[in-house]
Amino acid sequence: MAAPSLRDRVRSEMNQEIKEVARRHLAAEGANLSLRGVARDMGIVPSALYRYFPSRDALLTALIIDAYETLGTAATEAESAVPRDDLRGRWLAVCRAARTWALSHPAEYGLLYGSPVPGYAAPQETVALAAKVVSLLVDIVIDGSEQLEPVSSPVPGPVRADLRRLIDQHPGDLPEERLDRVFVGWTHLFGLINFEVFGRLDGTIEARAEYFDHHMALMADLAGVPS
Repeated sequence: MAAPSLRDRVRSEMNQEIKEVARRHLAAEGANLSLRGVARDMGIVPSALYRYFPSRDALLTALIIDAYETLGTAATEAESAVPRDDLRGRWLAVCRAARTWALSHPAEYGLLYGSPVPGYAAPQETVALAAKVVSLLVDIVIDGSEQLEPVSSPVPGPVRADLRRLIDQHPGDLPEERLDRVFVGWTHLFGLINFEVFGRLDGTIEARAEYFDHHMALMADLAGVPS
């Protein structure tokens, strides 16, 4: 494979620099990004920046993709470091990695899971990236499916149809009732992270790591992941 041309390297470096400046704006101002503000901080005219990102939405999408990729990588690496037969350890590793990443990158986390950005709709290319964490949790449960007791709690018909559609799109198979419980764990995972990142636990829970591990273990119990 031929080495990137000088022009391609310069463009790649410029893209990265723009995104780094934009991340600093996210940390200071939230998702209300201004391309003019980013250009000003870089010492360039806005028209020069538009050659790399033609709109605010294009820059937001690039930041969202980067954030989902780094979150997904953190969760994947943590999960892959645990022995395959330690299903509970793998589950907790994914959950802890998501929390650690969020606490280390609160601005990017806020872009992914905070208030929607007015006037912005994330494109389809972000959907698979956004599903990486829950996909890891699903894979863990699939790997342990032969060890799990049947789930008897009923699922409403319309919800069952949604779950079956998702099951059919994913390698492996799970009963709808089992996937429903994994999804409870997934939504609770990010709900609890949201409470911590956005200060909702302030003045209530001080033992944050222990509280988090306790709740993720409860979610593992609910999903049937053996200890």
